[in-house]
Amino acid sequence: MRNKVQLIGNVGQDPEIKNLEGGKKVAHLTLATNEVYYKENGEKVEQTEWHRVTAWGKPAEIIEKYVTKGKEVAIEGKLTHRSYDDKNGEKRYITEVIVKEIVLI
Repeated sequence: MRNKVQLIGNVGQDPEIKNLEGGKKVAHLTLATNEVYYKENGEKVEQTEWHRVTAWGKPAEIIEKYVTKGKEVAIEGKLTHRSYDDKNGEKRYITEVIVKEIVLI
C-alpha cells in the first residue's frame, strides 16, 4: 500500500502563493469536498470536509495561473502530518495533502 490521496472539490479561498529562493514556488489552499447521503427516515444530509493542501514547483505554478476561489479541481498527492510550536509555546499539529498532480475541472 502507498500513501495516496485523491480529492475532487472546490477551492475555499484564493490560493496563497510564495516565491522561494531559486525561483521555486509553493501554493497553499483549502479544498472543500462534499458528501450527500440519506438517513433511514429519508432526510437528506450534506456534509462538507475541509482539506489543507500544499503544492510545490510545477503544480504550484499551475495553481498560481489558473486556480481561484470556487474553482473545482481534482488533486492527487500524499497525506502528511507535521507539528510546530506556536508563539505561545503550544504544540500545534497540521495534517495536509501534498499535491503531486492537479487537474482543472
